[in-house]
Amino acid sequence: MRATNRLSAQFVKAAPVGKHCDGAGLWLVKRDDGGAQWVLRVTVHGRRREMGLGGFPALSLAHARKLSDRWRMLAAMGRDPIKEREAESRAARREDISLSILTSDAFEARKADLKGDGIAGRWLSPLNIHVLPKLGKVPITDLDQRDIRDVLAPIWHTKADTARKALNRLSIVLRHAAALGLDVDLQAPEKAKALLGKSRHVAKNIPSMAWIDIPQFYKSLEEPTLTHLALRLLILNPGTRSKPIRFMRLDQVQDDVWTVPGEDMKGRKGATPAFRVPLSREAQRLIALARPHARNGFLFPNSRGGVISDMTLSRHMERHGLEARPHGFRASLRTWLAEATDAPHEVAEAMIAHFVDSSVVRAYRRTDFLDQRRQLAERWADHVTGGPRQLMQLGALK
Repeated sequence: MRATNRLSAQFVKAAPVGKHCDGAGLWLVKRDDGGAQWVLRVTVHGRRREMGLGGFPALSLAHARKLSDRWRMLAAMGRDPIKEREAESRAARREDISLSILTSDAFEARKADLKGDGIAGRWLSPLNIHVLPKLGKVPITDLDQRDIRDVLAPIWHTKADTARKALNRLSIVLRHAAALGLDVDLQAPEKAKALLGKSRHVAKNIPSMAWIDIPQFYKSLEEPTLTHLALRLLILNPGTRSKPIRFMRLDQVQDDVWTVPGEDMKGRKGATPAFRVPLSREAQRLIALARPHARNGFLFPNSRGGVISDMTLSRHMERHGLEARPHGFRASLRTWLAEATDAPHEVAEAMIAHFVDSSVVRAYRRTDFLDQRRQLAERWADHVTGGPRQLMQLGALK
């Protein structure tokens, strides 16, 4: 095999999951989620350095080779390419202090705190959609409360949560700029909030289904399609939310326990531990029915190599004239726990993956109530499938 230029453009497009060497330290890293990243490995002063060049297909094979040639040449001269790139970035920041540039810089600094490194784009989207199109080129040192008020006024009463997030992100970006030594008005977001006034928007809870009505809906999901199976599994285990269900992998299930990775649970990366889910006999039966559909390890794949979308589940309920949405099954389960069982509060909250105590308390109380939750999961499965409905007595669990 050739020492360099080993990969072809055609191979890169269809590369399987794993690491693929193009030669001379250039690698293509293909992830399980279908994304890919170019990585360059060089040695500087006897120390190996690994730097990301960019993602594919945004960065083509030809462009990745050109970039790698440049950074490899610097390494051969004894200069650290990663530090050189950082120096170039700092120089660019000194020349361009626009809100857009500082937003990108703040996001990069914050990525490690965001779930999935912020790849989904939710952190940036309020600014990208509602702020940066009008204010992106404004020097951040010129940004004031009137600028912020003017861009957020159109959504202040109609999209209150989005507007609130945009204000929060702007505060973070301004603090980041201040840390870089720029003269910015840190109070501008709060002043803008005062100018905008109180929002008329009234927050609404996600519609849920009464727990007494769930058996009838569950029975309607009798076709062994991926949508029906995923919805049934979500109803049985609503504490996980829909994402872990949709991204469920066969290697996460062992006997009657499903271990959900922390990054798939709601919460920031690194702050959420893996969550063990006790699987009822009915849940295990559904997983067995879904196994023949598995692809690339995912239990609920779609035709494009990923997994079924959250909208697939929501639209199914919408098409059937239901006001309730998949996320609402969490409320259904929690209400059933309160009204039809005497489960201790901590156990009931653990059923929906709520952590009610501080991290210090949880550090000393080293239990996730798995055995107690296993009993409750079986009783909940009996209810939703129309099985025995006697009151669950859990006094012994207290």
